[in-house]
Amino acid sequence: MSDPTYTPPKVWKWDAESGGRFASINRPIAGPTHDKELPVGKHPIQLYSLATPNGVKATVMLEELLEKGHKGAEYDAWLVRITEGDQFGSGFVKVNPNSKIPAMMDHSVDPAVRIFESGSILLYLAEKFGEFLPQDLAGRTETLNWLFWQMGSAPFLGGGFGHFYAYAPEKYEYPINRYTMEVKRQLDVLDRQLADNRYIAGDEYTIADMAIWPWYGALVKNMVYEAAEFLQAHTYTNVVRWTDEVAQRPAVKRGRMVNKTWGDLSSQLHERHDASDFELRTQDKLENEQ
Repeated sequence: MSDPTYTPPKVWKWDAESGGRFASINRPIAGPTHDKELPVGKHPIQLYSLATPNGVKATVMLEELLEKGHKGAEYDAWLVRITEGDQFGSGFVKVNPNSKIPAMMDHSVDPAVRIFESGSILLYLAEKFGEFLPQDLAGRTETLNWLFWQMGSAPFLGGGFGHFYAYAPEKYEYPINRYTMEVKRQLDVLDRQLADNRYIAGDEYTIADMAIWPWYGALVKNMVYEAAEFLQAHTYTNVVRWTDEVAQRPAVKRGRMVNKTWGDLSSQLHERHDASDFELRTQDKLENEQ
């Protein structure tokens, strides 16, 4: 165990062997590590992702648009295996210089547009298709309030609480207590908001719900970090009610499957290129064909 009296040196030096579970893909510099072009499928929208909470935001949004009949939202979803460093390939870095999933290309416009950062993808698609973002000033602003709340809050949940509680190679009381306090405060913020509102921004399901649900819904249902009991997640009754309602949406069920590589094989759709893939190309069916 590291020395709890550690004093930082005057100049920090990177130790590639430290950092725990994700040490092999973390580094203090940007840019590609290898040349690799990205595949391009038949649809205008090309998504490069993994079914992490941030990745699920994009696939849920695309599936919700398709559910509403927007044929222009048809998409190819390509798997990016972040533990193997796919996000550092030259093609991916061209789409997202920050080397994080999800990243998206829209080839329906000329020149093609790159979109990175999950919140930006949600906003881009909402504006492109005119859905899930209220048109009136007050409703639009409230939705964006909560979208940006999520973008600012989730790093405390993922990089803070999740890292030190679930992934760090050593457990330390101070960082776990610090980030637990903050995550519980965030859950209380959501619980109070949902006490008087069916959805996050009001009575209408919006991109705010799509942004927040994959993180905080998954948290209270023990789908990330296995910390629901530790956080007493069941006490946030309004968050639990909202989580359960959103989870029943058909597009949410489909979106959660796309680019998923863990859990039950029938829930994994490593790549998505057609609506029929949910019936024909889940991992259990592919492995049975072999």
